[in-house]
Amino acid sequence: MGMELLPGISSTESALDAERVRMDIIAQNIANAHTTRDVDGKPYQRRVVTFESELMKSSGILGKQATGVKIAEIARDETPGPQVYNPEHPHANADGMVEMPNVQMSKEMVDLITASRAYEANLKVVTTARRMASKALEIGRG
Repeated sequence: MGMELLPGISSTESALDAERVRMDIIAQNIANAHTTRDVDGKPYQRRVVTFESELMKSSGILGKQATGVKIAEIARDETPGPQVYNPEHPHANADGMVEMPNVQMSKEMVDLITASRAYEANLKVVTTARRMASKALEIGRG
């Protein structure tokens, strides 16, 4: 049973993967902010990513197990979108109202900034762990 050179790095990698997926879903929401007909014939409904903790096998320090993050679900937000008066729109009803997607750009941008900062923080952990491992190897050779 060998000791992991960079303990805890696998949990950080899982967090990087999860945040990358979250940013992809946010980008999909932004791209579809004006899609009034999705594949199901209804206005696009924003997607929401839910994370959950994941216990991972690890032979790290003292044989403890590391905790990571995984995507539990990518769900549709069922909140109805706003109704906009636009009688010339091809998807307008008899009253000239068009149901728009429930994507709020301000909310998506806040989510994107949050996900981006979480990704950057986890990337810094990986960089720092690699630097520490490199220094440890230098000390061992000295």
